[in-house]
Amino acid sequence: MVSSPHDSHDLTETAHPGPLARLSASLLGNPAELKWFAGALGLFLLIWYLPVDSPRFAGALLEGFALLHWYAREHVLLCLVPAFFIAGAIAVFLSKDAVMKYLGPTANKVAAYGVASVSGSVLAVCSCTVLPLFGGIYRRGAGLGPAIAFLYAGPAINVLAMILTAKVLGLELGVARALGAVVFALVIGAIMHGIYRREEQARAARQQGLLLGGGTGRPLGETALFFALQILILVLANWAPASAEDSGAWHAVFVWKWPLTALAALGLALLLAWRWHWPWPPLAGAAVLGALLYALFPAHPELAFTAGMVGVALAAALQPGEGEEWLAETWGFAKLILPLLLMGVLVAGFLLGRPGQEGMIPSAWVTAAVGGNGLGANFLAALVGAFMYFATLTEVPIVQGLLGAGMGQGPALALLLAGPALSLPNMLVIRSILGTPKTVIYCTLVVIMATLTGLVFGALYG
Repeated sequence: MVSSPHDSHDLTETAHPGPLARLSASLLGNPAELKWFAGALGLFLLIWYLPVDSPRFAGALLEGFALLHWYAREHVLLCLVPAFFIAGAIAVFLSKDAVMKYLGPTANKVAAYGVASVSGSVLAVCSCTVLPLFGGIYRRGAGLGPAIAFLYAGPAINVLAMILTAKVLGLELGVARALGAVVFALVIGAIMHGIYRREEQARAARQQGLLLGGGTGRPLGETALFFALQILILVLANWAPASAEDSGAWHAVFVWKWPLTALAALGLALLLAWRWHWPWPPLAGAAVLGALLYALFPAHPELAFTAGMVGVALAAALQPGEGEEWLAETWGFAKLILPLLLMGVLVAGFLLGRPGQEGMIPSAWVTAAVGGNGLGANFLAALVGAFMYFATLTEVPIVQGLLGAGMGQGPALALLLAGPALSLPNMLVIRSILGTPKTVIYCTLVVIMATLTGLVFGALYG
C-alpha cells in the first residue's frame, strides 16, 4: 500500500509537535525552568496590578526608601562595616581548633551554649549587625546549636535594653524579657541541634577529618586583644543613652563615646603597627586625618570613623598574607550580606513603615489586633515583630506607644522577645547562610515561643 503525500504530512506533524507543545514539555520536564517561569509570571502580574494611583501605595513606597535611607546613614557605616571586619578576622585569625573546642558540634554543651550566649550578649547589636559575626563563627566550625544561641543572644540579650525596658515599661516586663531572652537563646539552640543532630554529627566528622588549626599562630593574648579592641570599637560607636534624662554611668559613656572609640582605634593601630609589624603609614595617616576631621566637624564623627576604617583597610591591603586574606574575607561577607539586608529593609519599610509612620499595612489594624492577652493577639504581636526591623533600643518606645494604645501586657512581651532578634532583612541573610529549612524552623521557634511566653505572662500580669 502506497501512502499519499497527505498521509506523510500527518505523520510529520505527529513526530514533530508544535512550538507550544515543545515549550510545555520543556517547562514540565525541567523543574528549574518551570520555577523560573512561575516566578517571572508572578512578578509580571504583581507589576501589572500595582496600585500606583493609591495614596497609601505611594506613601508606603516613600516609607520603604525613607527607612532604607535612615538605615544606610545610621547602621551601615557604624554597625555593619566594623562587623564585617570582625567576621573577616574570625575567618583568618581565629583558630579552628579553638572554635571547635568551645563551640563545635562535639564541644561540652554547657560550656558551648554558655560561651555563645555570653559572647552574643556582650555585643549589644541589632538583628542585622549580628549576622556577619554569626556567619563567621558558623563557617569557622561552630555547632548549629551554639551558633543559633549566639545569633539570638546578640540582639536579644542586651543589658542596656533590659534596663530601659524595666525603667520605662515596668519591672515585671523588664524581668520577664531578660529571663525569656536567656531561656530562648538556650532552648532554641538546643532544639535546633536536636533536630539536625545527625547532620551535625556528620559535619563534625568531616571537620575532624580535615586539617584543623588555621589562624596565624600568634600569642593568645595578642589575638584576644585584637578582637577585644574591634568589639570595643563596634560597641562604643553604637552606644546610646537609656533616656534623655539619664545621668548615670551609661549616659557618661555615651557622652564620651567618641573619645573612647578613638582610644580603642589607637590601641588597634598600635597593635598592628608595633607588635604585628604591619605598614604604619596608612595607620598613622588615618589617625592624623581622623583627629583633624573630628576637630573640624565634631557634629559628624562618622567622618573620623570612616578615616580610621580606611586606614585599617589600606594597612591590611599592603600586608601580604594575613592582611590581604582579612580584607578578602571582609569583602566576601559584605557581598553576601549587604545586598540582602538593604533589600529586606526596603521591603520591611514598605510593608510596615518606620516607627510612628504608616506603611502598606495600616498600623491601626495591628494596634487593634494586639489588644488584650489572647492567643491571637500574642501570635500577631510576635509575627509582626519578627518581620519588622528594630534598631537597638527603639523597640522600647514603640512598645510604650502600643501599650498606651491598648496593647496587652502579653503581646508586649511577645513583641519584645521576637522583634529585636528577628527582622525580614535578618531572615533573608540567615537563609543565605543556613538554607531555607533551617531558617524557617528557627524563625518559627522564635515566634511560637514568644507567643506562648506572652500568653503566660498576660495571664499572670495582664
